[in-house]
Amino acid sequence: MFDDLTKPLADRMRPESLDDYVGQKHILKSGKPLYEAVVSGRLHSMIFWGPPGTGKTTLARLIALHSDAEFMPISAVLSGVKEIRAAVSAAKKIQLEQNRRTILFVDEVHRFNKSQQDAFLPHVEDGTVYFVGATTENPSFALNNALLSRARVYVLNALTSHDLREVIDKALTDKTRGLGSLGIEMTEVIKQQFAEAADGDARRLLNLLEIAAELAAAKDSRIINEQCAKEVLSGGVRRFDNQGEEFYNQISALHKSVRGSSPDASLYWLCRMMDGGCDLSYLARRIVRIASEDIGNADPRALQIAINAWEAQERLGSPEGELALAQAIVYMACAPKSNAVYKAYNAAMSDAKQSGSLGVPVHLRNAPTQLMKSLDYGKEYRYAHNEPEAYAAGENYFPDQLIGTRYYQPVDRGLEIKIKEKLRHLQELDKGNR
Repeated sequence: MFDDLTKPLADRMRPESLDDYVGQKHILKSGKPLYEAVVSGRLHSMIFWGPPGTGKTTLARLIALHSDAEFMPISAVLSGVKEIRAAVSAAKKIQLEQNRRTILFVDEVHRFNKSQQDAFLPHVEDGTVYFVGATTENPSFALNNALLSRARVYVLNALTSHDLREVIDKALTDKTRGLGSLGIEMTEVIKQQFAEAADGDARRLLNLLEIAAELAAAKDSRIINEQCAKEVLSGGVRRFDNQGEEFYNQISALHKSVRGSSPDASLYWLCRMMDGGCDLSYLARRIVRIASEDIGNADPRALQIAINAWEAQERLGSPEGELALAQAIVYMACAPKSNAVYKAYNAAMSDAKQSGSLGVPVHLRNAPTQLMKSLDYGKEYRYAHNEPEAYAAGENYFPDQLIGTRYYQPVDRGLEIKIKEKLRHLQELDKGNR
């Protein structure tokens, strides 16, 4: 049934014009710089940054088509400086013999190292090639500043459910490149299921659709029914690039949702990361960090609950241990917030690094030997337990250069309200003993 359709459906259904291109309206509508550059044939070097299946390669091909430019693709996964030089040599030949421009398209450009990326620079500078790179990683971290300064970055978003439904309809109705000649049918409900399973990725969507069509054909049917959809869509996972851009975006969203006291959003992002296959031990470590950084002494129980959740997760594993992490996240999102300890720690660490090896005041030094005693180690030290309220009012515990420094400033939330009152009282006692 598919013998004459040798290419995958996702490849056959690549848009052949801008009007056929689905999604990315934020950069591809009249008046937008990229759209105007494409339709007018005014080329410039550019970087397409976005998740898989959002049309980066297709868009580069369309730009070459509209600009009557040679499209020369290379992959950073399979290529090196040798291939870059060969591509540049071919571009020079095309320019000389055909008087045509060349778009050098580099897929997965973030995989090139610094020297490989630098190899493009002189040829971009002299106009031998127009550089178009595609990456799923943040260009700010993955690409050299020199290359970034010569190219404009365009962000491509994951396709919406509406976009993906449009892709399905095009594939089902196109009789030349798609499934239109086969009469494949599916209900609107099942179309939505496929769109959700694709998770913003048109390539994944078309691959799933093609598998479903083949499965239906194997059963002598032209209908992709509920059972067929279930077989094809079972086992799918959400987009989660471990240690990549999306990974850090999601952990940032989790952390900020807890800090913002939103238990519902915190729980959602935790589940998103779990569903994507994130290492649970990593999540547990981050939860402990959040307990100290954003709750601190406003509710010291948060740290213990986070550690207990980590221990429960390690002992029980998945899925039982996941609930303990969820319990900790919800508790922490609802707890009073304070970053007073976090700020005090950073300030103290900065002083420790910048102030050099300041000596311990003599009265705070231990004197276990007669020599140390003769040097007045520990002399005039006031034992706090022998003082009123077990506090040596007016005593100094800093090196002389830092006397009077204050790092910890409790907030007016949770237990730190009482801590703040206690410290204020001790400060008043200090004033009375000066």
